Amino acid sequence: MMTIGMYVIGLVVVVAVLFALVWLVFGRGEDLPPVERGTTLTRLPLAGISGNDVRGLVFQQTVRGYKADEVDWALEKLAREIDDLRATVLDLSARDAAEYVVDQSRNR
Repeated sequence: MMTIGMYVIGLVVVVAVLFALVWLVFGRGEDLPPVERGTTLTRLPLAGISGNDVRGLVFQQTVRGYKADEVDWALEKLAREIDDLRATVLDLSARDAAEYVVDQSRNR
């Protein structure tokens, strides 16, 4: 009876040592601390969004799909970038048209 008790105690000690060793070496399995509520891990550049940036978007999944806040944020950022690009195109087009008019008036 005493021998079985010693084996059980020895086994518990070995398992505890192995568990502590693995826990110290590999940690608790957390790479990063939990994300604070209201923040997102979804990232886009401040400006100059490319197609590859959009293709690389990853949204956090929830029980019912993606987090709506993250998708709304990404779509708003893309919409602002598109608006900025279109405004730049309009400015350049207007400048080219003005230069064309000036050139035409000089050629006459």
